[in-house]
Amino acid sequence: MLTSRARAAGIAAILALATAACGAAPGTQQTTEASQGGANAATATSAADFGGLDKLVEAAKKEGALHVIALPPDWANYGEIIEKFQAKYGIKIESETPDASSADEINAVKTRKGQDRAPDVLDLGQSFALSGAAEGLFAPYKVQTFDKIPAGQKEPTGLWVNDYGGYVSIGCDAKKIATCPASFQDLLKPEYKGKVAMNGNPTKAGSAFAGVYAAALANGGSFDDIQPGIDFFKKLKDAGNYNPVETTPATIEKGETQISIDWDYNNAAYAPQMADKGIDWQVNIPSDGKYFQMYAQAINKDAPHPAAARLWQEYLYSAEGQNLFLKGFARPVLLPAMTSEGTADQALADKLPKVDGEPTFPTTEQVDAAKAKLASGWDAAISG
Repeated sequence: MLTSRARAAGIAAILALATAACGAAPGTQQTTEASQGGANAATATSAADFGGLDKLVEAAKKEGALHVIALPPDWANYGEIIEKFQAKYGIKIESETPDASSADEINAVKTRKGQDRAPDVLDLGQSFALSGAAEGLFAPYKVQTFDKIPAGQKEPTGLWVNDYGGYVSIGCDAKKIATCPASFQDLLKPEYKGKVAMNGNPTKAGSAFAGVYAAALANGGSFDDIQPGIDFFKKLKDAGNYNPVETTPATIEKGETQISIDWDYNNAAYAPQMADKGIDWQVNIPSDGKYFQMYAQAINKDAPHPAAARLWQEYLYSAEGQNLFLKGFARPVLLPAMTSEGTADQALADKLPKVDGEPTFPTTEQVDAAKAKLASGWDAAISG
């Protein structure tokens, strides 16, 4: 069954699960002896602290499990990544609440501290990676390929590291929509009445946050000013074009979300899947609002399986893991380095949606300011 990382599942559900698990035995995060040399996995900042990658693998296998949330199988190819990791290392991945949001992930770290069901690792929208690091929730860790990752795509000590990303795009059911929109301004046209949806709530979900940022850039805003993006969606709502239904593969198949603002890797991945359902799902990078962003990996500093958490990171940032992201139409952070080294799967890279120019990125301060502006203005703009 197809799933989607709407990243906006109810926080109440997470809290309920956490409360139910209050009697769980404490995790091993503070006591795991990671290697024969006596290294503590919970404080290890690199594979070298274990005595090398083989020792890290040994320690992770002893733990035997990795707990994750918010990783839908069809988001950036996570289904296959999970399968390949389990097969390679014999470590069971316990995947819970795949459609949870980045905000839910952060909440789970806080509410499940000391429990075996706390998430070991996190896959977060950029703004949530920054805020989580500022709150002291993550453990510093540098994967073996850390030095190949551009400086702007990682926290210097490895509290968070970008792993894959994409451009905001507009997906469209071309069998139901006569002319698919190619820009944000197109979305205001009367023929799209009640049809323009997003993948989540921008105050909780990284994909929707990026959609508002991209709309800001398309309407005279900047990385310093997301307000024009909020204003655009209010205008879209006032015109009757905004569809509050959260996009999933199921809503696309049912015709409930015929146009969707989402990452290009999600929309691109839907195309072959929907073709089997008789749906012609087309993808456009909006000509007036090109916005690229990456998701970040982080390790819960109180991870119940700290060695497995670190091995998961090593796998994701290996050539094998990065090419698996690429297979899901996501743009891996190490693609430039791997292309130079000849380890990137070029056939997969050639399938990525084409975009002119090089992406630029907001600063930490700009993201924080945009997040604050959304938190105070989104609900009033959409529900007011």
